[in-house]
Amino acid sequence: MKGLYFQQSSTNEEITFIFQERENLPVTEDNYVKLQVKACALSHINTKLLAEMKMEKDFFPVGREIAGIVLEVGRKVSFFQPDDEVVGILPLDSEDPGLCEAVRVHEHYLVHKPEKVTWTEAAGTIRDGVRAYTALHSLSPLSPGKSVLIMDGASAQGTIAIQLAQHRGAKVISTACSLEDKQYLERLRPSLARVIDVSTGKAHIAESCLEETGGLGVDIVLDAGVRLYSKDDEPAGKLQLLPHKHDILTLLGVGGHWVTTEENLQMLSLLSNSALISLCALPSWTLQTAIASSSKERRWLSLMTKFGICQMRNKENIFLRILKDVMEKLSNGVFRPRVEEPIPLYEAKVSMEVVQKNQGRKKQVVQF
Repeated sequence: MKGLYFQQSSTNEEITFIFQERENLPVTEDNYVKLQVKACALSHINTKLLAEMKMEKDFFPVGREIAGIVLEVGRKVSFFQPDDEVVGILPLDSEDPGLCEAVRVHEHYLVHKPEKVTWTEAAGTIRDGVRAYTALHSLSPLSPGKSVLIMDGASAQGTIAIQLAQHRGAKVISTACSLEDKQYLERLRPSLARVIDVSTGKAHIAESCLEETGGLGVDIVLDAGVRLYSKDDEPAGKLQLLPHKHDILTLLGVGGHWVTTEENLQMLSLLSNSALISLCALPSWTLQTAIASSSKERRWLSLMTKFGICQMRNKENIFLRILKDVMEKLSNGVFRPRVEEPIPLYEAKVSMEVVQKNQGRKKQVVQF
């Protein structure tokens, strides 16, 4: 039985994806289930986070968003039984790669897959759905009538965030990085309030947002990266289509919330080392955040409590309820993910190299 792993160079600059033979899985432990993997989504691997968490290995397993059929259950498993169809996210410290025919996973990382949801849709939506919930429900107060700017809305995660915001009755503005993305966003129903084409480099995001909101500014911003310096001072390879941080601050309304993926604007330094380990040891459904609010440390600790980080063994923690709600919205048609045609396992190595370079637009899923 083969699984996909990655190996990092001594300089930590390049990673290589390798198929390795795996031994047969041992007898299933008390709260663990053994899954036959039917689909696994491919996502970018944050090697810097793994290094900071001291989780580096010679060979690190690849693939964490999985959907499959339960083969065996441990004697203390209470949620599942053999032949159940499930979907979930493997934790960072999992020794099993999702890109393998069978894996072991704790039952508290899984939920049942709705019958009419395909394997590809389930695996391709679960992570982006949790990220959208984290950004729009835990890190910002989304409610009907709020204005939301979602950068790069035509990406796989941007699409899900748009659909969740619209479902809650928000007014959504988005940016497009190409003509194709612009056409895709303009075809979405319900329609977006405005699509800002940034591909030419001539669009002024702040001006467009202020115009759309009558000068009040937007309530919530979800970025896809920002420039911290002037274009001349940016590191080589930094996308010049990204807005400057001052543009985001300009277009934010009073009391607005900015949820960012820029690691240098994070607030994780406010957490103690033990709290940080607890946070990052879970599936990577968090976004780095820079929120315009007071009592930042209390907000982070509140976030940890909300997501059951201190009570991960709780059978009905909020993380599991989010997973269930993501699947329910996928089943009901609220979520309509951008997923590529599924690929076989033997193409996973090449596809992961593309995903690691952030060159794909749609979600790539391996189907077994």
